[in-house]
Amino acid sequence: MSVRIIGMIGVEPPQGTTLHVIGGGVSAPFLRTFAQAHEAAGFDQVLVGYYSSSAEGFTVASHAAAHTTTLSYLIAHRPGIVSPTLAARAAATFDHLSGGRLALHIIAGVSDREQESEGDFLKKDARYERAAEYLSVLRRVWTLDKPFDHEGRYYQFRGAWSAVKPLQQPAPPIFFGGSSEGALAMGAEHCDVFALFGEPLKDTAERIADFRRRAAPFGRHPGFNISFRPIIAATEGQAWDKAHRVLSDLEGANLSRGPQDQSAKRLLEIAARGDTHDERLWLPIARATGAKGNTSCLVGTPEQVARAMLEYYRLGVGSFLIRGFDPVEDTTEFGRELIPMLREGAARIDAQAAITQP
Repeated sequence: MSVRIIGMIGVEPPQGTTLHVIGGGVSAPFLRTFAQAHEAAGFDQVLVGYYSSSAEGFTVASHAAAHTTTLSYLIAHRPGIVSPTLAARAAATFDHLSGGRLALHIIAGVSDREQESEGDFLKKDARYERAAEYLSVLRRVWTLDKPFDHEGRYYQFRGAWSAVKPLQQPAPPIFFGGSSEGALAMGAEHCDVFALFGEPLKDTAERIADFRRRAAPFGRHPGFNISFRPIIAATEGQAWDKAHRVLSDLEGANLSRGPQDQSAKRLLEIAARGDTHDERLWLPIARATGAKGNTSCLVGTPEQVARAMLEYYRLGVGSFLIRGFDPVEDTTEFGRELIPMLREGAARIDAQAAITQP
């Protein structure tokens, strides 16, 4: 298992301490610069996020891919907004034009209200049921060599077919995240990578074991991704000072509106158990912001944070989504020491595992 490093790009230049990179405006020069900064820093992939009012993800990723050469794109995608047959063709087309640099991250929507703004009035449990059917159709369009019919609860097709198949065979990787039963059931049957928020090691090990059990009846062997906000500096003391400055800035912005999903509720419950876990995992920012998105912080020097991340790698986490609160500068900073240290440490773990295997 070789470690993969994922970042996140946006299309609008951030102002000050930044919680989210998905804005309302679009700056093509900034998007190019931001994507190229990730590539130069040694990231393998970047997430392209989705809000109902944000720039469209396939278009964003296409522009960024045209100005990078090795960076791949994890495009957030909401089943139900477009037909699965159209989504299958769009994804396969992007996969070819980018040279196989596509993955999809499946989400059922942040809230009912936001989904309703796009004309989708299904409640969240039903959206997960629909997503499972959607992904079943999507994979058939990608893999079957002749037209097929489909009669389901949410979709009906006669002669569904696409002449364009993905460059990656049999299909691009599909990520998902979530903690509800509906999310876990969908992911266990249809998805390749379970994306987790950064939780303590014990909690993470339990979630990995549970999801492996869920996926086993479908013959699936899922991968795991975990999201962190590293806060690093030359000394540990400077890193903690930096962390408290970020917390102060975000508290001043009054961003908390309570948790929006089950994963955020889980993280807030863990934050209520204490500010710091496993020495480096720091959760006051999650508590201050309602645990929106990736708000689990690892605080320390690059070496200390890399060492903490490698403990998750030992648990079976194969990829890490990392981003900072000063998005462009932190991207560059992660590339100087943190990412090389993480890759070197993962390689040592892999080499040791190979020696000890019978």
